[in-house]
Amino acid sequence: MEFFAGLDVSLRSCALCIVDSKGATVLERELVCNVDEITAFLKSFGRPVVRIGFEAGTMSQHLFFGLTNEGFDVVCMEARQVNAALSAMRNKTDKNDARGIAQILRTG
Repeated sequence: MEFFAGLDVSLRSCALCIVDSKGATVLERELVCNVDEITAFLKSFGRPVVRIGFEAGTMSQHLFFGLTNEGFDVVCMEARQVNAALSAMRNKTDKNDARGIAQILRTG
């Protein structure tokens, strides 16, 4: 089974959501927005994460290159397109945004 991780990134923290290939939420967590912490958590997950995605923003370049150097397949998505895809969601929270980003990755 494949797993996809969505990150909703802010300067100090990020909401992380992992979904499986069927769309079920497997794990949700709040982490410090640090490449080492995110990498350690994803490696401790115990199952391979196929793709990690997040919106373009102030931390995106740092996260993209840091996570890519750790061997992950990373997708940095244009913020307006992600916003359009997530606009149907009722509750706009970091946790829900991370879940939506993970679902976008899963569906392509």
